[in-house]
Amino acid sequence: MKSAVAASIYAGAIAKRMGFSSGKTVYVSCTVFEEDCDGENLKHLFKELNLKPGFVVICEPSSNKISLGHKGKAQIIIRTHGVSAHGSAPEKGINAIYEMAEIIQRAEKINHELMKKEGIRGSLVISRISSISVSLNAVPSECEIYIDRRTTPGETEEDIKQEIEQLIKGKNATWEIGTLYRKSWTGLEFKYEPFHSAWKIDLNHELVRACIAAYQETFGHEPSEYVYWDFSTNAVTPVSMGIPTIGFGPGESKLAHVRNENCPVNQILEACSFYTSVIQKI
Repeated sequence: MKSAVAASIYAGAIAKRMGFSSGKTVYVSCTVFEEDCDGENLKHLFKELNLKPGFVVICEPSSNKISLGHKGKAQIIIRTHGVSAHGSAPEKGINAIYEMAEIIQRAEKINHELMKKEGIRGSLVISRISSISVSLNAVPSECEIYIDRRTTPGETEEDIKQEIEQLIKGKNATWEIGTLYRKSWTGLEFKYEPFHSAWKIDLNHELVRACIAAYQETFGHEPSEYVYWDFSTNAVTPVSMGIPTIGFGPGESKLAHVRNENCPVNQILEACSFYTSVIQKI
């Protein structure tokens, strides 16, 4: 993201110097906590500035290809409920871990089925498991898993809720959205509900057309392909507000968070040129 920050800040300055931003206001947002809580930062930014932009460009890595959208995300907590008993007499209790075992197998099966679909595919992964018992010598009375479900265009919130209900059917289990509570570096405490729909902007939208024209000006030809991000971004906030949103950024997304993450300098320069041109054409 440092590469995209450099490219977009310089693009804003260049566009102003060249008169491309005349009659427009351009904001470059370098907000925190996106990794934990997508879009919460922009909610606060928009509120503090009383701002609703006409358009948003998300600068996440796309190898300098136009991204038309990204998958949705539902983070879910499932809990199974058992009955505590001494470890020497497990038959007197109900083991919440055993109750969870079949749910885990069902979750794996759902992901296998999702992987067989053509085109943009959803996914489901269990990313955490824990249990509660009065001691290591007791039958666990509760078991909890955390599910990360990535959704695709066309999958609704109701679809996901029904899927989770089927996942726990016949089990002594409950579920809820995996709400996160965080504190920013400013001391601000906030709550994040990780349940967002997938989105995709239409190729005929005026923002897309402006980006295609900017791409052609930067690279000398129209885009040969477009990308669709597997991951979630801050776009969840402007999209939910009905603000036209698109993605474009230097760097390879698959290198994110790896120890040798890097970005070719020429991509940073190209991205700067692209952003400058978008400001002119929108």
